[in-house]
Amino acid sequence: MRKNKLKELFKAGKPIINSWLSVPSSFSAEVMANQGWDSLTIDMQHGLIDYPNAVNMLQAISTTETTPMARVNWNEPGQIMKILDAGCYGVICPMVSNRNEAENFVQACQYPPKGYRSFGPIRASIYGGGDYAKHADQEILKLAMIETKEALEKLDEILDTPNLDGIYVGPADLSLAVGEEPGFDKSENTKAYAEILRILEAAKKRNLLAGLHNGTPEYAQKMIDKGFNLVTVGSDSRYISIGAKSDLEKLKGIKGSKSKGY
Repeated sequence: MRKNKLKELFKAGKPIINSWLSVPSSFSAEVMANQGWDSLTIDMQHGLIDYPNAVNMLQAISTTETTPMARVNWNEPGQIMKILDAGCYGVICPMVSNRNEAENFVQACQYPPKGYRSFGPIRASIYGGGDYAKHADQEILKLAMIETKEALEKLDEILDTPNLDGIYVGPADLSLAVGEEPGFDKSENTKAYAEILRILEAAKKRNLLAGLHNGTPEYAQKMIDKGFNLVTVGSDSRYISIGAKSDLEKLKGIKGSKSKGY
């Protein structure tokens, strides 16, 4: 089976530089994948992407060395299994709030006896190799998003879930959970920032991969220095808007507002 390079980077102590795909286009995914990212995450939660779009985008990404991941729209076994069957090598699951939800997520990513994933790797065996089913449990990256009030209260039990590879922090929803305005790149005097560091330390104690969504490369580097193993920077839609705004400001004096979204 094709090795998961993200797991190899994690084991080697090297940071994983990830970006986000929210535009339902195989061509934009191909353009992004050819820029040298370690991984690209197809956003099926807040992006405009459905399953046929995602399959086309996975095919485009697979022409490069970039590792394909997806954020599913919910902790729903059918969707998790289907995107894995399409050749996704990592799943980010939103709104995981307790041990039971974490176990359901992890087990949906694994074949029996470890889980209850149904057999049918229709494209995964093409991308991953003929022995995909034999090694998939070990190679697929499983990241639970920590971003709810309940998850903060039950952090330890979530992180102790067997076969969970790591966590991914969504700062916007996490901010809402602690009563602050949603956003990325939280300042050090916020509750959200303190919780982000607490999550990081708890993950480190268990040798779990810790990922974080960031608004700028400068902040992402700061969080790598703090100990995060995976940082997300930008997205296809944000790079389009940033590039357009930059040129329009130079040519027409139009100053676009800063985007706060993905």
